Amino acid sequence: MSNDRDKRTGLFILNTGNGKGKTTAALGILMRAWGRDMKVIMLQFIKDKESRFGEHIAAEKLGVEIIPLGNGFTWRDNDLEKDRQFAQYCWEICRKKILNSDYDVVILDELTYPLMYQWLSIDDVLKTISMRPSWMHVVVTGRDALPELVEAADLVTNMVEVRHPYRKGIMGQVGIEF
Repeated sequence: MSNDRDKRTGLFILNTGNGKGKTTAALGILMRAWGRDMKVIMLQFIKDKESRFGEHIAAEKLGVEIIPLGNGFTWRDNDLEKDRQFAQYCWEICRKKILNSDYDVVILDELTYPLMYQWLSIDDVLKTISMRPSWMHVVVTGRDALPELVEAADLVTNMVEVRHPYRKGIMGQVGIEF
């Protein structure tokens, strides 16, 4: 584990916007930190617990924790109360990881969605992030970040879509989207 915690200022980083690359950028931080012997974890809100995307396969090979907590694209579901309860259950897992001093970097992938749908309290999320150890970096990804999230973050990147192959009918590609 990295021994420079006392020299580090933990950042709250937000990757948002309609362009591609929010999770990919967070995975770059994960790899860079892991390469510096920092303990890292990515918790994914939307990706199904049974997911086996490229990042999951790579993480297993490297011994890095990437935990899909979701049950798919829940905002298309018919049982929104079940989705709300599930999001709150997932948030409790994330909350414990943030408040635990084991990690140097905690990535909350696609957290903006349960916040946007008001399945989670923005006040609780921001309070928890503010209570993290002073040296811990927290990265949040997802579209449509609430203004409160943008205001609280130390570093905000807004991914802008200029062109996307999906608009030409090209579906997601192995190694690019999953």
